[in-house]
Amino acid sequence: MTLRHFLTTQDYSRTEIEALLEQAAAFKRSPRGQQLAGKSIALLFFNPSMRTRTSFELGAFHLGGHAIVLAPGKDAWPIEFEVGSVMDGDTEEHIAEVARVLSRYVDLIAVRAFPKFQDWAVDRQDKVIKAFAQYATVPVINMETITHPCQELAHALAMKEHLGKLQNRKYVLTWTYHPKPLNTAVANSALLIATKLGMDVTLLCPTPDYVLDERYMAYGCQNAKDNGGSLKVSHNIEDAYSGAEVVYAKSWGALPFFGRWEQEKPIREAHKHFIVDEAKMALTNQGLFSHCLPLRRNIKATDAVMDSPACIAIDEAENRLHVQKAVMASLMAGR
Repeated sequence: MTLRHFLTTQDYSRTEIEALLEQAAAFKRSPRGQQLAGKSIALLFFNPSMRTRTSFELGAFHLGGHAIVLAPGKDAWPIEFEVGSVMDGDTEEHIAEVARVLSRYVDLIAVRAFPKFQDWAVDRQDKVIKAFAQYATVPVINMETITHPCQELAHALAMKEHLGKLQNRKYVLTWTYHPKPLNTAVANSALLIATKLGMDVTLLCPTPDYVLDERYMAYGCQNAKDNGGSLKVSHNIEDAYSGAEVVYAKSWGALPFFGRWEQEKPIREAHKHFIVDEAKMALTNQGLFSHCLPLRRNIKATDAVMDSPACIAIDEAENRLHVQKAVMASLMAGR
């Protein structure tokens, strides 16, 4: 059987994504199963987590499996990822051994590894997750690197629960202020899933500096073309929000200033008005609001927006548990 990983939804067809969402909905109705009976998953966290760790550990348990949590550099040896490196620094073992040894122990490997935030040309290569996929002999799952495919499935499921069909629904992915620059992963993934599902997507950001990486913009354009939706970039708050059926908020760093955050700070500080508030939501077509969480209240969105019936962020967070079970079950099917 051909080894398949879950690194990005861009590797999956719309039909396959819809099937994962249907399975996740089934798990939400009936949470327990035996799809992972006698199986195990190693969860490697290079960065902190709350929802991701909890939902993966519980998800494996709900399906009869066992999860082992590792934090390389803390409770496990630091790992080297460069090919040909002379390992005379802090790293103790190479990914070539780590991935192959773990593959002898467990049936799945899941990895969470954020960018280093020093050089986007390096970080966009996504070396950590790709190295695990290269050397592992079991399926590898992305728990967030420069994309967050599990989050986007949870987001899609929440939207389907509230809206039904998503085709040509107006979807606004809006940048919001945050006191520090953040990973573009969730924004990249939101763009991918919304265009893959045929929505009419508007990327709203303060200036052209905040447009996402050209790779994901190109994927989004192709997805929109293939699935009967659309994608456009806007810097006009009123136009973007007008008639929107979904508003998805996220803060991210401007890529031209990647690793030079102090130079970006004045631009960021000048656009605090991008906060999602009642006045902006009033421009929508009774639009839903969501966010991946964690969210700084009254920075990214107001209390009134977060506490309104239109906010589906908690539904989305719950759905992480169900979509991840669907992913794990699909990767284990027939193995």
